[in-house]
Amino acid sequence: LRVEEGEARELAEALRAARERIRPCPRCRAPAERAPCPVCADPGRDAGLLLVVESARDLTAIEAGGGFRGLYYVLGARLSPLEGVGPDALGLDALVARASEPDVREVCIGTNPDLEGDGTAQAVLAALRAAPGAAARRLTRLARGLPTGGQIEYQSAPVLADAFEQRRAVGP
Repeated sequence: LRVEEGEARELAEALRAARERIRPCPRCRAPAERAPCPVCADPGRDAGLLLVVESARDLTAIEAGGGFRGLYYVLGARLSPLEGVGPDALGLDALVARASEPDVREVCIGTNPDLEGDGTAQAVLAALRAAPGAAARRLTRLARGLPTGGQIEYQSAPVLADAFEQRRAVGP
């Protein structure tokens, strides 16, 4: 409200133009200016690995890390009964169809490690397990536990419990 009227109108026009140009990618549902989005169109990605995330912000954070070279599916929501968000908001039918494509060999659930994220992960897993051909796909979930650089004495009980549950063998 404190900027000059011309600057406010430019911002409003930029928002209108972005809203007009940006649509969900038909393959992953991430916001994009073209279809398919740049990630889905990249031939260097591993089309057999599908990571399911709650939001486009999650996709952006994972891409910034540079360690994931598969494809995504953006739910666009997470279960939240208190906010009236149920399974219908997740687009599980479209996810099952995408995960059932012949190239997909693994679906990794990358929801947030909190109450709503865990509930969302359970709903996603149930839908994927009930789908035809489910046995042919590996279903995984991102690991949880101690963060790199974190100190044990400062971790919460749930983080420590997850770290023990997700522990893995080392050495030969």
